[in-house]
Amino acid sequence: MSTAAGDAARDRLAGVPAAAGSELLEHAALVAKMLRESESEIVAELSSMMTREIDQLDIDPKLVELLEASVHGNVSTIIHVLANDIPVEHLQPTTAAVEYALRLAQRDVPSNSLVRAYHMGQNSVMRSCYRMVEELDLDADDSMALTRHISDVLFGYIDWITLYVFEAYEDERRRWLGVEGNVQSAAIHAFLDGLDADDRDFESETGYRLDRRHLALIVWSADDDPLELGVLTHTARDLAVQIGGGGDPIVTAIDRSTVWAWIPLAARGGDESVSRASVPPGARVAWGLPASGARGFRRTHEQARAAYSVATAPGSSAGQVVGFGDRGVAVVSLLARELDSTRAWVHEVLGGLAEDTPNAAMLRETLSVYFATKESHLHTAERLNLHRNTVKYRVGKALAELPRDRDRLDLALALTVCEFLGPTVLDR
Repeated sequence: MSTAAGDAARDRLAGVPAAAGSELLEHAALVAKMLRESESEIVAELSSMMTREIDQLDIDPKLVELLEASVHGNVSTIIHVLANDIPVEHLQPTTAAVEYALRLAQRDVPSNSLVRAYHMGQNSVMRSCYRMVEELDLDADDSMALTRHISDVLFGYIDWITLYVFEAYEDERRRWLGVEGNVQSAAIHAFLDGLDADDRDFESETGYRLDRRHLALIVWSADDDPLELGVLTHTARDLAVQIGGGGDPIVTAIDRSTVWAWIPLAARGGDESVSRASVPPGARVAWGLPASGARGFRRTHEQARAAYSVATAPGSSAGQVVGFGDRGVAVVSLLARELDSTRAWVHEVLGGLAEDTPNAAMLRETLSVYFATKESHLHTAERLNLHRNTVKYRVGKALAELPRDRDRLDLALALTVCEFLGPTVLDR
């Protein structure tokens, strides 16, 4: 950060530790140690609060994961500053904090959401520090001096880091809008967000007709095998050739690793072709269901995003290609929006089967197939390639772990949630 405002913020923070006496710094180090002991809980609480309270920060599981990494990096830095009297000239923003700002800029999330998140985090961490200062049981003067010191450090750090990431956001926003095709992306976002948007204006700006059937796709790069944005765009267009036939698709980059696409369909069907389409290694695809007109353009995209949310949930078992119409995806995508409530419900329904252990996983799989085969031991054995007696033993053992008198539909649904969301909803 090179602006005068950024330099001033750095100078303010630089003076905080330097103005503190050795005894005060020792007390600050004690608070830092207490923060370190609670760091994981603080990060989880802050991340949950931000995604819950601030619009558009919970729009994508991958973004939420990056938000958590950003929060962790900032909390860890604050702890280090308090614990070790680190000179501010040695501080650098964490990679996750900067990358998160860039992703928000690429996705046209308002910058005030980013800044507000930092100030909410500052307030929450300061509240934790108030409690920890009280636990030190210092005299009134020392307690007040320590509180002022911590407050100055937190304010100075947040003042500096918000200016830094805001500048990174603004630079990326200008760059991203300057990339060919991203003006079209802005038109797509505006049309998706505005139910009263004019169909003809959208068609004029994008060259894409709305008076037909559409199939929405989201194509993104797998974390373990990253692909260039051009490859993802080519993949979306190639899928349009394989399953479309109704004209040219509309494809737009959402960030460096994600594209959205709408494929015009020539005839009835289309969605069943996606699962059979050829997708290159390293690329993943989520798709909606065919729908018609302007309303259908929005709805099939909503469905694709729901399938994407299931596929990108931490620990998800979804395959390379996942569709809204696949078994269980639609319902699981709704339950994934309220993970805390869903996790509690899964534990209430499955009891001991909700543990994150190999044995519980084996019993869940057996019981899930058992329900899917209309409670047939024989068909379950055939599907799992097991002896029938082994299936009977496992089913009996699984049922013994369950709370009494649970509804079969609830059990089947809870097992499906575990299948897709895995450790996210299990008892670790």
